[in-house]
Amino acid sequence: MLKARWKGFLLFLAVAGPGIITSNVDNDAGGIATYSMAGSNFGYHLLWSLVPIMAALIIVQEMSARMGVVTGKGLSDLIRERFGVRITVYLLFGVVLTNFGNVIAEFAGVASSLEIFHISKFVSVPMSALIVWLLVVKGTYRSVEKIFLYACLFYVTYIVSGLLAHPDWGQIGQSFIHPEFDFSAGRLGMIVGLVGTTIAPWMQFYLQASIVEKNILAKDYRHSRLDVVLGSIIVTVVAGFIVLTCGATLFKAGIRVENAADAALALKPLAGRYCSALFAFGLLNASLFAASILPLSTAFLVCEGMGWEAGVNKKFSEAPQFYGLYSLLIFLGAGIILLPKIPLFPVMYVSQIINGLVLPVILVFMLILINNKKLMGAHANTKGYNIISYITVGALIVLTVGYLATLILS
Repeated sequence: MLKARWKGFLLFLAVAGPGIITSNVDNDAGGIATYSMAGSNFGYHLLWSLVPIMAALIIVQEMSARMGVVTGKGLSDLIRERFGVRITVYLLFGVVLTNFGNVIAEFAGVASSLEIFHISKFVSVPMSALIVWLLVVKGTYRSVEKIFLYACLFYVTYIVSGLLAHPDWGQIGQSFIHPEFDFSAGRLGMIVGLVGTTIAPWMQFYLQASIVEKNILAKDYRHSRLDVVLGSIIVTVVAGFIVLTCGATLFKAGIRVENAADAALALKPLAGRYCSALFAFGLLNASLFAASILPLSTAFLVCEGMGWEAGVNKKFSEAPQFYGLYSLLIFLGAGIILLPKIPLFPVMYVSQIINGLVLPVILVFMLILINNKKLMGAHANTKGYNIISYITVGALIVLTVGYLATLILS
C-alpha cells in the first residue's frame, strides 16, 4: 500500500505543472489590483465569493485538461478543425488584442513594484523584458516549467503579508459561515470583476497547450486533474489573503486603492514596512511571471490555430512564427511602458472589454468540443457533469456580460 502511494505521488510530480502554473499566473498585476480593491472597499464581506469562483475555475480548467490529454491537441487547433479557419482567425484576433493589453499591464506592474524600491522603470522594464525573453528562447519546456513552478512558491509572500496584517479571524470565519448576499451595484460589480480577473480566455489555451507539449497522456488524466484542482485551490487561497490583508488594514483605515502598487505603499504605515515590502515583492513576482506566460500563451494559440510549428522545446529556426510573436509581444509591450505619458488605463480598459466578448465564445466552443464523442470518446462529459458545466458556464457568461456592461457604463 505504501509503495503504491509513493509511486502515485511520483507520477503526480511528473505530471504536475500546467494546472498549478496556469492558475497562479492569473494572480497577475490586474488580479492583485482587483483583490486589493475588493479588500479595501468591502473588507472581508466578499471573501465568500471566492469559493464559488474557485469551483467554476476547477470545472472550466478540468475540461481543458481533459481535452488536452485525450486529443493531444491544443484548444485553438481543435477549434480550427471543428469550426473552420475563418472563425478561428476572428477568435485569435480578439485574444491577441486582449493578451497584448494585459502584457502591457504586466510590465506596468514590474515598473510600479520596483519604483517602490526606488528603481527607475527605465532600468527595471528593459531588464525584465530581456530576462523573460531569454528564459523561453534559450530554455527548454522542462527548464522553463521548473522556473515557473519556483515562481509559484513566491506567492507565499501574500500569505505572510496577510499574517503580518493581523486580521480578525473571527470576522473572517463569520464572512464564510454567514455570508452577506448583498447584490447592490457596487458589490455586484466587484464580484463580477473578481470573476472576470480569475477566469480569462488565455488560461484555457495555455493549459491545454502546455499539457500537449509536456506529452501528458490519457492514462495520466487522474494526476493531471489533481494538478488542476490543486492549482485552483492555491490561487484562491492567495487571492483570499490579498483581500484579507487589505481588508484588515486599508478598509479599516478608510483607504481606497485602485492598483496593487498603491496598496503596497498604503500598507507601510498601517502594517509595517515588512508587510509593505512583501506585498510589493509579490506584485513584482506576479508581474514577471505573467509577462512570461501571457506572450507564451498567445504564441501557442496563434501558431496552433494557424497550423504553424510551436513549442518551447523547438529551436528558433524550427518555429520562427512562434518565437517571433513571443518576442514581439514582450518587447513591444515593454517599450510602450517606457513611452512618456502612456495612457495605460485606456489600453487595459479596451483589453478587458475584448476579454469579456471573447470568454463566452470560448466557453461555448469548449462545451461543444468536450461533448463530441467522436473526439473525446469515453472521456466526453457525462449527463451529470454536463448539468454542472452548463450551469457554471451559463453563470460565467451572465457575469461576464455584466462585467462588460459595468466597464462600458462606468
